[in-house]
Amino acid sequence: MANRHLQRSVVMQSLFEWDFQGKHDEKVLAVLRKNIEEFAPGLEDYSFARHVMESVLKNRPTIDELIEKCAPEWPLEQVTVVDRNILRLGIAELMFGNYEEVPPKVAINEAIELGKSFGSDATARFVNGVLGSIYREMGEPMKDDTSEKHRALREKRETIAEEPAPEKKPKKTVKKSA
Repeated sequence: MANRHLQRSVVMQSLFEWDFQGKHDEKVLAVLRKNIEEFAPGLEDYSFARHVMESVLKNRPTIDELIEKCAPEWPLEQVTVVDRNILRLGIAELMFGNYEEVPPKVAINEAIELGKSFGSDATARFVNGVLGSIYREMGEPMKDDTSEKHRALREKRETIAEEPAPEKKPKKTVKKSA
């Protein structure tokens, strides 16, 4: 959904600003609102962006610990501000989000796309590596299934596969007269 992609972009920009200016949690929602007005004029409902931002802030110690665990060769303060905040956003959606609303693979892909848009040449690979590692450690939730619709289709395919094949009728042969 383009609307959510735009909101994620604004969240990432707001997290960048928050991180760069000293991590003042009490000001971050005002920064988000200002950035929504600037980068997404006309967007009236930005509850998704607000929810993701609040999830990052609430779970930041756990999120930062996961980044350090999954990228041990990169201490958190050495990860670029852009990469660090794309990871925070992605992990917040992956670990603490609603899978029915945003499936894990979508959260990972969206973070990778943010990396391509805002980061360096290596950002997308770095983000993919860290989030992929977390996803595997989580047991790959919803790996084969991204929605109720897909689940129903898969069940239907399985049912069809289990049904016996219809008997084939012998072909009629037509004799040609000489």
